[in-house]
Amino acid sequence: MPHATVESVMTSPVVRVAPETGFREIVTLLTEYDITGVPVVDPDGRPLGLVSEADLLRTLAAQEDPGSLLPAPESARVGHGGEVTAADLMTAQPVCTTPDTSVVAAARLMSRHGLKRLPVLDEEGRVIGMVSRGDLLRVFLREDRVIRREIVEEVLGRIDGVSPAEIGVEVDQGRVVLSGTVPEPHLVPIVLNLCRSVDGVVSVTDRLRTGGATTSVG
Repeated sequence: MPHATVESVMTSPVVRVAPETGFREIVTLLTEYDITGVPVVDPDGRPLGLVSEADLLRTLAAQEDPGSLLPAPESARVGHGGEVTAADLMTAQPVCTTPDTSVVAAARLMSRHGLKRLPVLDEEGRVIGMVSRGDLLRVFLREDRVIRREIVEEVLGRIDGVSPAEIGVEVDQGRVVLSGTVPEPHLVPIVLNLCRSVDGVVSVTDRLRTGGATTSVG
């Protein structure tokens, strides 16, 4: 089954900063828009890096504190005139994604690189949005009735040899329970795997029967 795309959950238009944007202005933007990071872009809107709350906190943690028992971490580089800018703070060459990437692929990309957010680029390589872990998790907020309808109509209704009328589908908080009968044992894993691929499904419990026998619960 096709998954939701990044475009359907991303934040757009996106708050962005230039390399010369100062530390305080970045903090102001994060606070004003209630976000945790901003892309740093060139004049054409192409990504140069990302500045996150963690990058900003390193500057705070590097301040003098005689009462602390912990050593100060290395502070951000300081530019001309003592200003700390986005260019000094940013993580360069950010991992990016595209609007038509599935939410599953985006989640795997974040997991692989240990990231909390991804810039979303158009065909010209310009930043058009941001997608965060929280954005991707929205698929698990789909209503149970919507999930059930998709399973019945888009999954069961399209598997050769399977009759949706013969299979019971219960959905509660994204947890799916399948019961009823499928004609052949080899169809059971197909039904289960396709149901698990539906956006918003948390788990699938197998109570299906084949040839009068109940399959194992999974």
